[in-house]
Amino acid sequence: METTTPLAVVTGASSGIGAATARTLAAAGYHVVCAARRAERVEELAREIGGTAVTCDVTDEDQVAALAAQVGARLDVLVNNAGGAFGMTPVAEADSAQWRAMYEVNVIGLMQVTRALLPALLASGAGTILNVGSTAGRIAYEGGAGYTAAKHGTQVVTETLRLELFDQPVRVLEIAPGMVRTEEFSAVRFDGDQAKADAVYAGVPDPLTAEDVADAIGWMVTRPAHVNVDSLVIKPRAQAAQHKVHRV
Repeated sequence: METTTPLAVVTGASSGIGAATARTLAAAGYHVVCAARRAERVEELAREIGGTAVTCDVTDEDQVAALAAQVGARLDVLVNNAGGAFGMTPVAEADSAQWRAMYEVNVIGLMQVTRALLPALLASGAGTILNVGSTAGRIAYEGGAGYTAAKHGTQVVTETLRLELFDQPVRVLEIAPGMVRTEEFSAVRFDGDQAKADAVYAGVPDPLTAEDVADAIGWMVTRPAHVNVDSLVIKPRAQAAQHKVHRV
């Protein structure tokens, strides 16, 4: 992709944190490649922000290769946002397919996109990889073993990349949001059961929004090139911990 404007890729850009991040980076002066599975949504977003839409399932190596081909030889910022939680059953009742799906998107997909785009990030001379983790990547909770295991994977891949690329012109960052209310995350987790999704946030004054997280991401990636924000945990004031949330 030939452009003199700084170039960013955001995966999972069709909704939530991904879409908000694409808007934030576009406002900061980046040409944003909006990548997600849902073509119609990313095309609409790309039109809105003057970016480029790419239909891409990060778990599909061929689609990731096509994304890399469209990006081209140079890339300034990669935001690995594509992820998801599926189900909330205890380990004794776990659904193997759901666990595999969570590992595929939160770990394997992140790896495949990073591997494919790393040459372009290095070629920029000051690339940035920002992985969207979660406080679930740090703290376990009942019913969340599959998701917490996957997000612990996101965190450890980030830490490993930082070690492996310490002498290269690329930063490796992670943001770990806590309770964020988006239009889809919990609804997807509970297979469309809106009552269960709403119960997650019931009575919580001001959970984080996608825009709150995107604002933090925008700050992280626009620090001077020598500044590496290794990890930023961001939670609403009401959430003191995974298990301790103020509700009214």
